[in-house]
Amino acid sequence: MTGEFDLIRQYFHFPQGRGVVLGPGDDCALLCPQPGWQLALTSDVLVQGVHFPEEAEPAAVGHKALAVNLSDLAAQGAEPLWVTLGLTLPEADAAWLAGFADGFRTLLARQGASLVGGDTTRGPLAIAITALGQVPVGEALLRSGARAGDLICISGHIGDAGLALMALQGRVSLPPADWQALAPRLHRPEPRVALGRALRGVATACIDVSDGLLADLGHLLQASGVGAELRLGAMPFSPPVQRWLASGGDPMTLLGAGDDYELLFTLPAAARARLPELAAAGGVPLAVIGEVAAAAGIRLFTAEGEAVRVEPAGYDHFGTD
Repeated sequence: MTGEFDLIRQYFHFPQGRGVVLGPGDDCALLCPQPGWQLALTSDVLVQGVHFPEEAEPAAVGHKALAVNLSDLAAQGAEPLWVTLGLTLPEADAAWLAGFADGFRTLLARQGASLVGGDTTRGPLAIAITALGQVPVGEALLRSGARAGDLICISGHIGDAGLALMALQGRVSLPPADWQALAPRLHRPEPRVALGRALRGVATACIDVSDGLLADLGHLLQASGVGAELRLGAMPFSPPVQRWLASGGDPMTLLGAGDDYELLFTLPAAARARLPELAAAGGVPLAVIGEVAAAAGIRLFTAEGEAVRVEPAGYDHFGTD
């Protein structure tokens, strides 16, 4: 029978990287950030049946558990350094653990971060991760800097994960090719770490889209004390989403859906010419979807100038249906 410490040694003994003075195996890790940089810290808990389905591939679960935390670091322009992992398992399933560890380790190595500690225990499957990164002093991206007249921009595509989730739940039917294109966006989101770094000193505010574009934009606007005017026709929908919309799908459903893990940010209007440079640095397309307004609230308009009713509420674990 595999014991707790054997499990950790077998599946989660990863190489150590920058700033690790002492890694796993003692009561605490000892870490040393780079002089002149601030630490950024974020934490998330993922629960089976809430954040990922029971049938999800373990490698995809390992990837997503880490990716959602790295996305938070990206939203502040931080470079990932260190991660802790708390894992609650119903049993020590060797095949599941090997797959989970592989997905986790692959993304960790690609981002140059280190697993420096954590804990395991028996219980319903849940994953708790704390991620730490560093950002130069005074250069962290915040939610609170947007000003009237700024451009509102988004990376990648919006609504892919939401549509994939609806298909997984049987709420919509998609052609097999479209499902194959959208499923990775739900199960293996890509944290936009390189883009976050590129936005330092350029973006006036930033947030990652985890609970839905409208909800997360609402958080940014509230922190900045401003409002927004959005253009529905400027939303960067992928070809599978466009086909679903053409068949009668409601775009507002996707603007309220979460799990995209794209970066939503504001730029001074004078910085519009830098968008191609930022897109190249981040390795992802960027789109301007609206402007920051002085008046509070979100106003959304069609290409014909018709106002669309906006319900900014996104996913809330303790909200009522």
